[in-house]
Amino acid sequence: MNTEKLKVHFTDNYLISPTNPITVNLIGAGGTGSKVLTALMEMNHSLIELGHTGLRVRLWDDDIVTNANLGRQRFAESETDLYKSVALINRANRFSGTNWKAETAKFEKDSLGRIPEEVQATIYITCVDNVQARFGVAEILKEISNRRHHRDEPKYWLDFGNSQHTGQVLLSTIGNIPQPNSEKYETVASLPMITEEFGELLKQSEQEDDTPSCSLAEALEKQDLFINSSLTQMGCSLLWNLFRYGMTPYRGFFHNLKDFRTHPIKVA
Repeated sequence: MNTEKLKVHFTDNYLISPTNPITVNLIGAGGTGSKVLTALMEMNHSLIELGHTGLRVRLWDDDIVTNANLGRQRFAESETDLYKSVALINRANRFSGTNWKAETAKFEKDSLGRIPEEVQATIYITCVDNVQARFGVAEILKEISNRRHHRDEPKYWLDFGNSQHTGQVLLSTIGNIPQPNSEKYETVASLPMITEEFGELLKQSEQEDDTPSCSLAEALEKQDLFINSSLTQMGCSLLWNLFRYGMTPYRGFFHNLKDFRTHPIKVA
């Protein structure tokens, strides 16, 4: 008889019953990030309807909207030459009546190696297209997790990444999350960062061509039209489950759109 308990991670209590909106840093406003923002708008509205305080999002990207971004990313022709983060946040605020913020800068330390004050948040979501940016985020998260926090204590990092037809989403904890005593489940307090668990694989993947596309046709040679959308829906469902059900037996998944296969990554 198999008596092995199911391993699960229980959501940090503050996400379930916060006193203020949960602060979210969304890093990257391209093919995936622009769609994740839409999902966060839906999540925010739903949480508020359920009596939750909702989300307060800050979107980071220093890139400008070009014609190559139209179609695969959530931008209109009238938004070309605007900062991606500004265009998206303005639209989100007009649509939802929120007061979310845009940063027209990379999520990184300044020239003196200092971490900007705006970096502080409870949840971090990365939708970046290079490995160096991920390692930079990991370094910042480790550094700020060692500080004392009066508010917006860092708790979770959700990372989205993809190639032409495949991708993955991985949920990490920033430090240990206190877990309740459970007779039914084996609780897991710490979920490893993608840079720790798959660091070497990330570095190998960086050797592929990551030069910007000059047109939508060129972009579609590098990434399937719907890989960003399918990753977004499933990845944001993982985040939603943390809020809605207060626990998860999964911490991510590998996704292959070419043959429609998805492999869950269990909490371990």
